[in-house]
Amino acid sequence: MKFIKYIITGILFGIVMSKSEAVSWYRIQEMFRFQSFHMFGIIGTAVLSGVLFTWLIKVFKVKDLQAEHIKFPEKDRSWKRYLYGGIIFGLGWALTGACPGPIFVLLGQGYAIMGVVIFGSLLGTYTYGAIKSKLPH
Repeated sequence: MKFIKYIITGILFGIVMSKSEAVSWYRIQEMFRFQSFHMFGIIGTAVLSGVLFTWLIKVFKVKDLQAEHIKFPEKDRSWKRYLYGGIIFGLGWALTGACPGPIFVLLGQGYAIMGVVIFGSLLGTYTYGAIKSKLPH
């Protein structure tokens, strides 16, 4: 029962992603072809919301559930790692037609092939964790 809030949050996330058509391969294709503003609007809204809520957390010194102030670490200013990570992320998105969040929504909608994508994602995450100490950071 202690994980019920996470299950409910996941279900709500899935409903929003599905109803907004953010999991639609056709909407994603339209975005990459610059044929529709739909996905840019969703992503832009998410970015602006993130900026606003981060600012509010900093201004009002919001505390977490353990009553400690939420701290934001200093940013790493090196850009190469973000470029490489973005390329890998973009390739995965282009090959599968979905980014990490929607793959679970698509699996829940009955697209069983997303199980292969989830397996590949978990394998990639495990591999990164295994070789992380050997990579330049």
